[in-house]
Amino acid sequence: MNKIIEEYPNLLIKQNEPLSNYTYTKTGGVADFFVMPRTVLEAQAVVTFANEEAIPLTILGNGSNLIVKDGGIRGIVLHLDLLHNIQRQDTHVIAGSGAKLIEVSRFALSESLSGLEFACGIPGSIGGALYMNAGAYGGEISDVLAAATVLTRKGELLHLKRDQLAAKYRHSTISEKDLIVLEAEFELKLTERQPIEAKMAELTEARESKQPLEYPSCGSVFKRPPGHFAGKLIQDSGLQGKQIGGAQVSLKHAGFMVNVGGATATDYLELIEFVKQTVKEKFDVELETEVKIIGEDA
Repeated sequence: MNKIIEEYPNLLIKQNEPLSNYTYTKTGGVADFFVMPRTVLEAQAVVTFANEEAIPLTILGNGSNLIVKDGGIRGIVLHLDLLHNIQRQDTHVIAGSGAKLIEVSRFALSESLSGLEFACGIPGSIGGALYMNAGAYGGEISDVLAAATVLTRKGELLHLKRDQLAAKYRHSTISEKDLIVLEAEFELKLTERQPIEAKMAELTEARESKQPLEYPSCGSVFKRPPGHFAGKLIQDSGLQGKQIGGAQVSLKHAGFMVNVGGATATDYLELIEFVKQTVKEKFDVELETEVKIIGEDA
């Protein structure tokens, strides 16, 4: 790492950093090197360096739909949280990868721009939202995404337009090609502020009443199986309240798993497998994880 430190002396680098500090589950082992670039140039330099030196590189967003295993992550973890600028250009909103999706939806509201109301309760970052084509309450990122600035794993800077960002349910070109999001541009509609505000208030109330926000969690654990709802299958399997270690199937919403105290990533992974196996036995439905699982076993 000496080479990159010499070239970019102000680059924020931490060694053996606990990743439990950056995940919503509050679990996960350490990163060998935890790097937080403040500019696109720094981010590009780190990605290029990692490629040239054959150092494993992992991108970490807001950690909201993520489980990092207890053995942590080798090589470099690139955390883009400091690339968080948000600005307006006409009816477009441009946001950095590290900007919180909730904050971008609130910014759009402040500018009387409609289209991101569905995202007002999604806790992830812009980069993570593009990577998995995040969605809620009938809306998806791909519905309003006009363009994105990304890096390839070699450090090449690309600007992709809407037709190059093909997306489907919880999947996108970004994830398919393993690209690194630096910035996203959303095409919205200028309208009256009041209906935007009313819709966001309605969705916020629905989220707070149904989701277990009082505990650390990784969000919705499973994708929606064709013809079913994962939460309903888990509930009908009698698994609400099922607990392994400190990880529990939420009593409030069966589609969530919460850290009720002292959970490890291993607790989460064992509970996920138990739920998948039980639902398969009872309903012959294969649950597929929506949450991303990375890192090494302890």
